[in-house]
Amino acid sequence: MDPSHVMEEPFPAQSKSAIGTIDGVPTEASVLHFSDKILVTLSQEGRLAQWMQVPLSAPSSATVDMALANANLLPMSHLTPKTLLGGGGEERESLAQLYAVQIASHIARRDSEERRTLVIGLGLKTLKPDREAFFDVLELIQKVL
Repeated sequence: MDPSHVMEEPFPAQSKSAIGTIDGVPTEASVLHFSDKILVTLSQEGRLAQWMQVPLSAPSSATVDMALANANLLPMSHLTPKTLLGGGGEERESLAQLYAVQIASHIARRDSEERRTLVIGLGLKTLKPDREAFFDVLELIQKVL
């Protein structure tokens, strides 16, 4: 890994967790800040079924887009999620990648200097394209970031 993308972080890794309700199911969100990665998990009933990563470093052409980005809910165009493990079908994988890029966009907008890779573990009992559940997920994740 390029040493310029590694941040000095205290040991042990900084962590935070919160519990909320998504689609009527108690859900735990947590984050761990490592020197080269940010690990976010969202789990219901102890599940972690899908793992994705989103590099937060932007190619130089995307830095203009980042400078012009506002705090709207559209994901940033330079972020590319990649499924590492799990899937569960095309619709479930697409929705999980939408969550991943949305969380990555939130982190990148909050700190434009962030260059670590975001690793996300999702373990939602049901992953469906529901507006209320989508906003509940984002709200819970924002509590731990």
